[in-house]
Amino acid sequence: MAKSVAGPEIEKLIQLLAKLPGLGPRSARRAALHLVKRREQLLSPLTAAMAEARDKIGVCSTCGNIDSRDPCTICTDHSRDQSTVVVVEDVADLWALERAKALNAAYHVLGGVLSPLEGVGPEDLTIRQLIDRVEAGGVKELVIAVNATVEGQTTAHYIMDRLEGLDVKVTRLAHGVPVGGELDYLDEGTLAAAMRSRTTL
Repeated sequence: MAKSVAGPEIEKLIQLLAKLPGLGPRSARRAALHLVKRREQLLSPLTAAMAEARDKIGVCSTCGNIDSRDPCTICTDHSRDQSTVVVVEDVADLWALERAKALNAAYHVLGGVLSPLEGVGPEDLTIRQLIDRVEAGGVKELVIAVNATVEGQTTAHYIMDRLEGLDVKVTRLAHGVPVGGELDYLDEGTLAAAMRSRTTL
């Protein structure tokens, strides 16, 4: 095993950075070195921002978004159609839809998808809270915007079963050919979904 040439403080920084998604040991070493070299411009402000995030940012008790307010900025925005709730797997999906400015609606973050193989059941997600929101009234449409994976579709079907008998319209994102996509480069599952979701011109 190679002996470390850095002190324990640097090694600890590298190990923590390596735990971030998308950063392996090599990328973490480069990031740590860059931060230390630019401690005044980067490391000090980053440390302050992380401490502020730790102290002020939490999870919205209504939708599951992260914000410094509870309820969050989206849930308290009266210009949004609060009767339409977009159901997503993760906060990152919520942010992606917000960047696309596709729908000015409310959200509900599930916190993942059902996955028996990984031991994730309904009680591990916020499905009960979603049903409670619908039962409380005011929600007219749920847009199921989960990923088009087996687990995502299983989760969508489970939610639809739990909503049976409730007065709410349930829709889902269309799946199929992306804008600018060429048929020859698409996989069979995407093509089949596009064909099933065909619309009138």
